[in-house]
Amino acid sequence: MREHPHATPSESTKLLFILKGLSLGYKLLKGLIITLVIGALLSGLLLLYLKSRPLPIPNFFSASMLYDDTGQVFGRLDEGEARIPVRLRDLPPSLISATLAAEDKDFYRHHGFSVKSILRAVAVNIKEGRIEQGASTITQQLARNLYLTHDRTWARKIKEALLTVQLELHYSKDQILELYLNQIYYGHGAYGVGRAAKLYFNKKAEQLTLAESAFLAGIPRGPSYYSPWNHLERAKRRQRHILNLMVKNGEISLAEAEQAKQHALAIAPQTKPKQLKANYFQDYVISTLVNQYGLDEAVVRRGGLKIHTTLNTRMQQVAEQALRKHTEPAPGLQGALISVDPQTGAIKAMVGGKDYLTSQYNRVFAKRQPGSSFKPFLYLSALQQGFTPITRIESKPTTFVYQGGTYKPSNYRGQYAYRPITMREAIARSDNIYAVSTLLSTGMEREIALARKLGIKSQLKPTPSLALGSYTVSPYEMAESYATIASGGIHRPLIGITKVVDPFNRTIIQVQQQAERVASDAHTFVLTQLLSSVFEPGGTGYRVRQQFTHPAAGKTGTTDWDGWLAGYTPDLVTVTWVGYDQGKRLPHHQARYSQYIWADYMKEATKPFLSRRFPVPEGVKGVYIDEETGTLATPLCERVRFEYFVSGTEPKIVAPHHRLPEREPSLWERLSDWWNRL
Repeated sequence: MREHPHATPSESTKLLFILKGLSLGYKLLKGLIITLVIGALLSGLLLLYLKSRPLPIPNFFSASMLYDDTGQVFGRLDEGEARIPVRLRDLPPSLISATLAAEDKDFYRHHGFSVKSILRAVAVNIKEGRIEQGASTITQQLARNLYLTHDRTWARKIKEALLTVQLELHYSKDQILELYLNQIYYGHGAYGVGRAAKLYFNKKAEQLTLAESAFLAGIPRGPSYYSPWNHLERAKRRQRHILNLMVKNGEISLAEAEQAKQHALAIAPQTKPKQLKANYFQDYVISTLVNQYGLDEAVVRRGGLKIHTTLNTRMQQVAEQALRKHTEPAPGLQGALISVDPQTGAIKAMVGGKDYLTSQYNRVFAKRQPGSSFKPFLYLSALQQGFTPITRIESKPTTFVYQGGTYKPSNYRGQYAYRPITMREAIARSDNIYAVSTLLSTGMEREIALARKLGIKSQLKPTPSLALGSYTVSPYEMAESYATIASGGIHRPLIGITKVVDPFNRTIIQVQQQAERVASDAHTFVLTQLLSSVFEPGGTGYRVRQQFTHPAAGKTGTTDWDGWLAGYTPDLVTVTWVGYDQGKRLPHHQARYSQYIWADYMKEATKPFLSRRFPVPEGVKGVYIDEETGTLATPLCERVRFEYFVSGTEPKIVAPHHRLPEREPSLWERLSDWWNRL
């Protein structure tokens, strides 16, 4: 059979087209595969990069909360937001289900983005020619609320997408949902479901019912629009809609939904809670966390931290009232008070001025001349070197010669005893001659070294005026040093924070208090007994006894610009200061205000404590002495005082002019003597 002349070329052409098509398809497939591989590699690299990069510090997470020494909230560091952080595992399932139904029902099934929502949003945005609608998964909302503004721009959407991926890479789904529930805004200043539950229902989020859970879950879509206080009926309609969605999602039954719809909601009245401020203490806490522990201030203020402090809110209120009471009548007069537990170094009250709104300067850290309130450090050093409570030095105008010159101190208003006085009398009268003489006898460098061990960090110089408190120190340093004495010679740095917990309930700071013995309990006890004379009749702080009667020890300090009282009981050390900021001279009658503040405060602050004496440690011996001669007293001595001494330093000689008369030995004594001689 004859073949058609064009058959072979036609078939060849078809075959050629097929081969070319296959080649082109292969190239396209190869290109697609290469593109997919490169895309996968780039996506993998991007994911690795985003995984390796830490998330930025959020614009706001939640106001960090301050807790007092009983575990009660007394303040928050960001007044713009109020939150009560909660754990996801503690929340009722109904609240979680209602939130997912209202905001993102596929939350646990996607990786941060909802494809259906994205396609729908893209179609709307292309049609409108601008970003009109977003694909708001819970993760995306969290990324936007934590790190971004709410403007609708493409740049913001790209940042949001990257941050959404980072959140999904860094946190589990439960962690993201917990962050979201603690972050989302529920209106009227309430950020987070914990605060919202307290605000609207006056209960913990953990106690919410199904009806209340659905009600709250509907508010974030429009906090003002669905405000329970402004639009209650509208908010209830939203609640019913969410209950229907929960039925549709199989989370609850129709009967449960209907029952919840009929449940009467007890909406709490709109109130503004009053909280103790303790502003100066709050500033101190922030400064400590930033400067000592290296936290970023933004995290400290708005990182959702739970900051557990040593503050006692009752004592703080009393301190603020006492300081304000005695400084307000004098225009410009300022004051400071710091009160600590000597057994732990825990700060219980801190007031840095009479009006925080007028001046935020915390005078607890102001450097001022302590005057005679510095003398106990000198006398402790003297006791360690052999001085005793009855060591006598003549009180009279004296010019002291020392290496470097001469020094001529004077007593207040030229009052001298013009006779040898004991250390007890010198402390009570605040005799400057005794103090300088003691300093030059014991050594200025020794005094400085001991002051450092007790807690003084300010600059001190080895000059005779050191004995009179001429070098500036802060009330904070004085409180730390007096606490060392009150605790029996154990130095503990003062603390105002015990621990800090992050929003996930992880402890990020746990304060471990350091304790070091720097003086014996025997020497500090004897000093304490001497300092108690300050509050006795004739002492410079006798006015305190008009208000405060507990056993106490302390020392006043007065300069031309400052009035001090540093004193303590076995349970509490308190330092008060008054003066003017601009170097204005302080009238003597105003210097006494430090004593009035101290007495008023201590009277109220120590009410929970039993009135008790300072415990007598080992290494101390108490004896009755003849005040006239400083020797052991007998029943014939007229002026007798019971005095404590460091064991071995007590007097051994009986009062020479008051010896008991010789008496005839008894018959039994004579027989005993005869028997012993056999």
